[in-house]
Amino acid sequence: MKIALFGQYYQNSTAETVQKVVSFLESKEIEIAFEAHFLATLKEKNIVSKNYETYSSYNTLNTDYKALISIGGDGTILKAATFVRDKNIPIIGINAGRLGFLATIQFDNIEPLLQKLLDNDYAISKRTLLSIETSPEYDNFRELDFALNEVTVARKDTTSMITIITYLNGEYLTSYWADGLIVSTPTGSTGYSLSCGGPVLTPNVESLVITPMAPHNLNARPLVITDDMEIELRISGREEQFLISLDSRISAVSKDTIVRIKKSPFTISIIEFKEESFLNTIRKKLLWGEDKRN
Repeated sequence: MKIALFGQYYQNSTAETVQKVVSFLESKEIEIAFEAHFLATLKEKNIVSKNYETYSSYNTLNTDYKALISIGGDGTILKAATFVRDKNIPIIGINAGRLGFLATIQFDNIEPLLQKLLDNDYAISKRTLLSIETSPEYDNFRELDFALNEVTVARKDTTSMITIITYLNGEYLTSYWADGLIVSTPTGSTGYSLSCGGPVLTPNVESLVITPMAPHNLNARPLVITDDMEIELRISGREEQFLISLDSRISAVSKDTIVRIKKSPFTISIIEFKEESFLNTIRKKLLWGEDKRN
């Protein structure tokens, strides 16, 4: 059995987490492959010393891995998704920072939950992604033209609002006067969209959320739509450029750019355990029910 590891270095918590994961997998005679840059960092920090098989891109990550273990936070899983893409390798998130919505496995549960992974005692949650097309095309979107959390358009070099003219399946919806607009997947509904007043969606619903960022037209509210709709955005404003972000990847484009957003043709598989379910996670993360009267 082979398992891939990916992560980001966090000074206070990465070392113990990595060592615990590697020690457990090696005790079970599991073949391990590290993302090359992550392994180099771990060796530099004297966290690991052995040589391991490595991968450095989507093209060098084989499809014969049982899972990819992401060590870090939710942002690490978003980056891990760029290696997996449509290879159908499930991702399991081990938290090395604050409690996340995706990286839910805590340090004390690493060994028992990894054993459940080896025993196939888990569920797979298929997560929708968003793809974008721009007119004119931009080279930096051609290879990584998808997002697991959200696609965002936002102002760039100005404190002035931008106008985001929005169409759904070719029909005019509205023009948002705002700092920007977030188009979120169910996975991303607990991220940037939530902080801007958007609703929480359970991961398996076939919906997307359109959430304006600090809208000037105060009657503009987050909108839930079916995920088979194509969204078209046309931006106008005082500056010549605006920003497009796909999860954590950001690019500046000219204001005459047309952005089309739709559901990607593939999904990302997230491994879930009943001990760290989505409902359990949002209850802890959002402090639902935390009231001295309860």
